Amino acid sequence: MKIGDAAKASRLISEQDVSEYCALTQHVNSDDWIPEPLVGALFSYLLGVRLPGQGTNYLKQETRFHQVAQVGESLTARVEITRIRADKHLVDLSTTCTNEAGQLIADGRALVSVRDVGTVVEPHD
Repeated sequence: MKIGDAAKASRLISEQDVSEYCALTQHVNSDDWIPEPLVGALFSYLLGVRLPGQGTNYLKQETRFHQVAQVGESLTARVEITRIRADKHLVDLSTTCTNEAGQLIADGRALVSVRDVGTVVEPHD
């Protein structure tokens, strides 16, 4: 794991996905847009499964939404390591989500705790 490492994942968010989310949360969605927590879930997936991966614990997430995502379109979420604090087991990452046209849906940053930072490569100042 080193600064600049990145992971991305794409997913088509269907009407059924939104319907199941609304049933679970009692959220009323009368429009044809994807609720923001489903966009955020893409970041959660990446952080927990891909980068940093298993053993990652969310500490903080900041997300700015620039436009709504439409049901039935494919979204691509990306996370990139921007800072590693190995002594505290902390990793900062930038987060972005774009639609299939490449338009920015959301961006922000995440701070996670990584149980075993392992072979971290930190830059020297």
